Amino acid sequence: MPILDKYLEAMSKQRGEALVFKSGTAVELLVGGASKTISARPVNTEQLLSLLAEALGAETVQRMNGAGGDFRYQSPFGSVALRVTRPEGAMAIRVQRADGDVAGLAALLSASAPVPPPPPLPTPPKAVARVGAIRHIDELFHQMIDLNASDLHLKAGKIPTVRVDGKMIPMPGRAALDGETINRIVHGIMPERSQQEFSQTNDGDFAHEVGGRARMRCNVFRDLAGVAAAFRQVPVKIPTVEELGLPSSVMKFCELHKGLVVVTGPTGSGKSTTLAAMVNWINAQRDGHLITIEDPIEFVHSDKRCHINQREIGAHTRSFKNALRAALREDPDIVMVGELRDLETAAMAIETAETGHLVFGTLHTNTASSAVDRLIDQYPADQQSQIRAMLSDALKGVVAQTLLPKKGGGRVAVLEVLTVIPPVVNLIREGKTFQIPSLMQMNRNAGMLTFSDSLFEAVKSGQIEAQVAYERAPDRKEFGALLTQGGFRGPWREDQKKAER
Repeated sequence: MPILDKYLEAMSKQRGEALVFKSGTAVELLVGGASKTISARPVNTEQLLSLLAEALGAETVQRMNGAGGDFRYQSPFGSVALRVTRPEGAMAIRVQRADGDVAGLAALLSASAPVPPPPPLPTPPKAVARVGAIRHIDELFHQMIDLNASDLHLKAGKIPTVRVDGKMIPMPGRAALDGETINRIVHGIMPERSQQEFSQTNDGDFAHEVGGRARMRCNVFRDLAGVAAAFRQVPVKIPTVEELGLPSSVMKFCELHKGLVVVTGPTGSGKSTTLAAMVNWINAQRDGHLITIEDPIEFVHSDKRCHINQREIGAHTRSFKNALRAALREDPDIVMVGELRDLETAAMAIETAETGHLVFGTLHTNTASSAVDRLIDQYPADQQSQIRAMLSDALKGVVAQTLLPKKGGGRVAVLEVLTVIPPVVNLIREGKTFQIPSLMQMNRNAGMLTFSDSLFEAVKSGQIEAQVAYERAPDRKEFGALLTQGGFRGPWREDQKKAER
């Protein structure tokens, strides 16, 4: 069911006269001349364009070319008239029965009455998988959410593919999409800046909200077959640290008042989710000014005890480096950097941490110790001695993680935690980071957690299969011995015997 039909259903049940959508405010329903809010949060222009594209077709929206107009739409609840206007660059839509009076829109939209707190909307209906023409990409997103898929991939000439519990499968009930269809449905939700970026570079990143059910991190690109896209589902509800099972040593990083904390892991390992849970905990437990710098914004945080500003690369700032430099003039207590992707960003993050701020950032490495090496190796050889000294003072902890298949379905995060205690400071300063893994094993009482420890606990608690853990262990020989001592039987015993011969 198109999103507009859901609102029209509410309008029909409550015998309303009209619906009013306006950028930056919640959706309003007019009943008996009075206005009431019926959406959980304000809508933006991008969402309104998607609503129109779903109801009227992407081509109709494109023909508007930034202007407005009057349109008819046949819904299951009767024919309605839509008047679209673009006051001062924003967007407003008034919807009422086709035989009603559409006059008075300008006066209504310019009203400045305070908006009451919005009640929660019902969860949008689940999408039904079916073969046929796709009117709007949200049809695929709803089905993706229903399948508990983490990712959706579109490629010309191929059935839409989703990733469920780490496995790639064709989307049930869907036919292969041609390049023209993919181009149409993807451009239907792309912001103008992303369309310009895509036309210039053949790549584009942006975020899209799906009817209050989830946000999508979107990447559109060209390949040999034409226009392609990859979408990552970001839940609307931010998971708690308890739901993620984060250890107490990780939570202590959230209590720091200065320093650098890095969350690392391969793509798709849940780094953003872990960081969002940590930011959510800080927001609920501490007073302060928290700035996030993301590309794009994924989890949306509402102010609790913290004053939060979320900035998106491209939409609100030019780059991570520029946003970090500006943050120093914005009186922050905590800064979350989506990715320490280059030397200049990493250098600014370390400098920010050194000047008395708490900085969180992400990297793409497999272990905690390799994250330290990655930060140092970004610098030219003649500067690495200096950066070791700076990093040894600024770095307070590293959380490395990966996701493994969970018994019974789903995935579970396995963590490695490096707490930067004085012996670690010395190893970083002296360029002996290769000794960090051994030091972690000897200092578990300082909050250290190795992948082997975390894997073994996950096996003992019945979350993952012993064989799965053994295959992903950083040191199979050592982990196989650990499993054998724990009473777990498997092929690792034979592997050990072969290694001993």
